[in-house]
Amino acid sequence: MIMKFNWGTGIVIAFIAFISFIMYFVINMNMSDKYDTSLVREDYYEAELELQNDIDKENNSKTLESNLSWKRTDKGLEISFPESLDTDKITGKVFLYRPSNKQVDFETAISLSNQNLLIPDKRLLDGRWNIRVDWQYNGKSYLYKKEITY
Repeated sequence: MIMKFNWGTGIVIAFIAFISFIMYFVINMNMSDKYDTSLVREDYYEAELELQNDIDKENNSKTLESNLSWKRTDKGLEISFPESLDTDKITGKVFLYRPSNKQVDFETAISLSNQNLLIPDKRLLDGRWNIRVDWQYNGKSYLYKKEITY
């Protein structure tokens, strides 16, 4: 028995081919490690609970004569602390993370020379970075957050 090929058969075959095509990509995207859909932070809920603490630290930063600043130099990213502060009493950490790729995120302790902290150019890829400087001076905590394009 030979089946006739008409408009109805063609439409059904086209629908089946289209649905198969879409299902292939849906399954491929969900199973592939190349398309990682993980959270930006693993400790999302714990970070949410510390929100008021961060707000207090940011308010402390607003009371300074001048806040932190940053600039791109030929050596890397240079973070400048207020000149009125004694660099020996500044402690804390700098955390840089990329919303697009958590594998390149990193954290470093604050180690100043002449009011400046240099993050080498080799550690930073071009693109958007979120910078977070959580630091203390004379027992008071401060926080600086900024989205930068490097």
